[in-house]
Amino acid sequence: MSSLQERQELDQRAKQGETVVPGGTGGKSLEAQEHLAEGRSRGGQTRREQLGTEGYQEMGRKGGLSMADRAGGERAEEEGISIDESKFRNGS
Repeated sequence: MSSLQERQELDQRAKQGETVVPGGTGGKSLEAQEHLAEGRSRGGQTRREQLGTEGYQEMGRKGGLSMADRAGGERAEEEGISIDESKFRNGS
């Protein structure tokens, strides 16, 4: 199968609502999914640059503790998990 045929097949699947590109959720075509995935990746890289690697990791830990009924910071406090927010530096 040629690259063009493969892309056309993936585009058809995307138009049917299937996510064919990791990170491309919500895109209505192959090209749209590729652009969404690229933007999401770039957004994460920019955030990491702003916060620094340690801050980005701490932010992820805090976010991973969040639940529907309470924020990650609240849950961390309740469970005695240390989140060092001093690492959330702003590099801008």
